[in-house]
Amino acid sequence: MKKAFCSWSGGKDSYLALSRAKASGIEVTHLVTMFDESGERSRSHAVSRKLMRRQAEALGLEIVMPSASWRTYESVFVETISELRQNADCEIGVFGDIDLQAHREWEEKVCSRADIEPVLPLWGETRLSMVDEFLESGSEAVVICVNERYLDSTFCGRTFDRQFIADLPDGIDACGENGEFHTFAFNGTIFAHPVPYRVTKIYRHVSTFPGGDESRFSYANLEIDFAVTGEN
Repeated sequence: MKKAFCSWSGGKDSYLALSRAKASGIEVTHLVTMFDESGERSRSHAVSRKLMRRQAEALGLEIVMPSASWRTYESVFVETISELRQNADCEIGVFGDIDLQAHREWEEKVCSRADIEPVLPLWGETRLSMVDEFLESGSEAVVICVNERYLDSTFCGRTFDRQFIADLPDGIDACGENGEFHTFAFNGTIFAHPVPYRVTKIYRHVSTFPGGDESRFSYANLEIDFAVTGEN
C-alpha cells in the first residue's frame, strides 16, 4: 500500500478529500499545513498550531507545519513534500480541490518536482454535492474566515450547516470554492473524537497578495475549549 500525505487546510474540503482517500485504500500518514511567516497561524485559514495539532491527534496522523511567506510558499512546500518523499516514503499527495484548474496545475507542478503522484479525490464533483456529502455524513465545521468582498462579518463564526447555506446571498458558492469563506472541521466519522474549540472573538484583517492586491477578511479566533477537555 502506498503512503501519502494530505495537503491539509483543516477545512471541510480537505476533510472530505482525506476521508475519500482513506476509503479508497490510500494509507495517509501525514498532514501538511502551511503557516505564515510568524509560524503562529495557518495560511488563509489563520488557525493556531495548537488547534491544528488537536485535529491531527483526533485523526491519528502526524502533522508537518512549515512557515513561509507568499513569495516563498511554493519553494517551501516543495522542500517539505520532498522530505516526506525521502524520509517517510510518501509517494502520493492528496488535495481537496474540486474544479479549479489553476489549483490542479499548481499541485501537479509541485508534486512533479518532488516525484510525488497528486491525487484529487473530489475532482469533477459538483460543489453542492460535496456540501451534501459533508453534512449528510454527520460531519461538522465552523466558518472561521469570510472574504468581505462577498460576505459580511456576521457569517463568520457560524456553524457550517443547512441554515448557513440557506442564508448565503445569491451568487455565493455554497462550497466557498471561490474563496468566499473558509471552515474548520471539528467532528466527523474519521475523527476519533470531536476537536474541542470555542470562538473567542471575530476580528478583521487586510491581506496583501503577490502583485499587490488587497482583500479584507473577517476571522473567527478559535481556542481550545478547556472546559470540554478538563485540562488546566
